[in-house]
Amino acid sequence: MADDLGFPITVDRPPRRIVSLVPSLTEALAVTVPDRLVAVTDWCTHPPRLHLPRVRGTKNPDRQAIVALEPDLVIANQEENRRLDVDRLRAAGVPVWVTVIESLDDALRSMRRLFSDVLAAGEPGWLREAASQWTRPAPDPQLRVIVPIWRDPWMVVGARTFTGDLLTRLGLVNVFADADGRYPHVDLTDLRSAGADLVLLPDEPYVFTADDGPEAFPGLRTVLVSGRHLTWYGPSLATARTALLDQIR
Repeated sequence: MADDLGFPITVDRPPRRIVSLVPSLTEALAVTVPDRLVAVTDWCTHPPRLHLPRVRGTKNPDRQAIVALEPDLVIANQEENRRLDVDRLRAAGVPVWVTVIESLDDALRSMRRLFSDVLAAGEPGWLREAASQWTRPAPDPQLRVIVPIWRDPWMVVGARTFTGDLLTRLGLVNVFADADGRYPHVDLTDLRSAGADLVLLPDEPYVFTADDGPEAFPGLRTVLVSGRHLTWYGPSLATARTALLDQIR
């Protein structure tokens, strides 16, 4: 079989010792096959009370520690993890499964393959519920929205992103959907004058709060939202649509 990038992976049996380098997929694994996880990153915060060894961050994993754990499989993501780390883990004899997720359909398809084909665990119930929730028609009316993910410098959600696809399915029009780059840098003056009806401020990767973010957009409606609901693919998808719509309306 081959991962989402087409790299062939050979496993003699369903992996039993898994290291996850992707917080979203850590939650999915911990909920679905908790006995198989042996280590996660420092950024893996869900489910709560996840007591497992940590192997540093998504961009600087402790490769030596990962190899020492003798995992059957390391799970990574093209956007969140560096190719350098993937290549060096493979060179050390560690199988690495890389996911590629730029839309909701990508996420559903990738996770079905992971759980059904790779882990032989079947399709989780939360994944079926997520598909049911997010394939509902987008509500009207359509609001023009900006979603900053960082400030100083300001960066926003752009084209070909998982979050951008969720915005469309929520009945929102991403003002920067046609901008160059997936997460373009935009001057604050340009953000303020872009013609948005709404600014969504997630709490990750930048932690926007009531005191840090809304003040930058005087006269515009701003809503603080869970980054997990807006950017994570995993069990949170089963409830994220309803939670986000309740905040946006």
